[in-house]
Amino acid sequence: MDESVTENAAADAARIEQVRRFSRAVTERVGVLHDRYLGRDRPIGEARLLWEVGEQGRDVRRLRDRLGLDSGYVSRLLRALERDGLVTVEPHPGDRRVRTVRLTEAGRAERAVLDRRSDELAGSLLAPLNEGQRARLVAAMAEVDRLLTAATVALDEVDPDHPDARHCLGAFAAELARRLDTGFDPARSLLPDPGELRPPRGLFLVARLHGEPVGCAGLKLPPGAPAEVKRMWVAPQARGLGLGRRFLSELETRAARHGRSALRLDTNRALAAAIGLYRSFGFEEVPAFNEEPYAHHWFEKKLSPLEDHPSPF
Repeated sequence: MDESVTENAAADAARIEQVRRFSRAVTERVGVLHDRYLGRDRPIGEARLLWEVGEQGRDVRRLRDRLGLDSGYVSRLLRALERDGLVTVEPHPGDRRVRTVRLTEAGRAERAVLDRRSDELAGSLLAPLNEGQRARLVAAMAEVDRLLTAATVALDEVDPDHPDARHCLGAFAAELARRLDTGFDPARSLLPDPGELRPPRGLFLVARLHGEPVGCAGLKLPPGAPAEVKRMWVAPQARGLGLGRRFLSELETRAARHGRSALRLDTNRALAAAIGLYRSFGFEEVPAFNEEPYAHHWFEKKLSPLEDHPSPF
């Protein structure tokens, strides 16, 4: 076996063991091993669901997506909370196929107790540490939270007319209209029509976090020409999670698998962070290859052979 392969396998095993050790320490310290979470008469699953419902209520599908739970388990948790008089579950007035969960007065009181005890637990984690250790722990937790959130984001190929795709494309156009000196009119741009972002002429990816669309990117595959990145956008609340780099990596892999030897894109000078990302990802500035009225920079990246792009599936 190649020595580098052996070293990589050993490094992966060490990382996995560290993740498992961290998980054991956290579950033990925050009390999730007990059926009576935070000293209340319910396990952590029920307590977390109660907290997620919040003051405004939530529909059941959103709860499932937010927590990544299957419908059967969520239904069991909700029945338990209903039996205790903490929530009501009713059809939505505007669409009876949608069930809405709301807290009762008893549910709001229980949630307030859980909030108070959660604060006390967090304080007990920090109390034994000195000020420097507290700062380090909180900073480390923020970094872990950011990275775990990044790992939660799913990239899915969808039709450009899918509601999540339309949401992202609308937000993309609105942000360009705010940020570009000239404003932005999609009708003047060389943005591809939806048909150019459907197989076999292209594809369209949507990023979802807890079931909500937070980014998009399209890939044009014109015959006999380099592939092109189009309409790449990341929602402000999802920036800092590495989604732009993840989109580019995925599109590069897919372009190579469609036999393309180069990947192109164009961008506006106002998008400085995007320009920095493209350059750091290996794109090099080239002469203009189209007449996009909103573009000031054109980039291209040569792609490595197909065998260097393992299947993401």
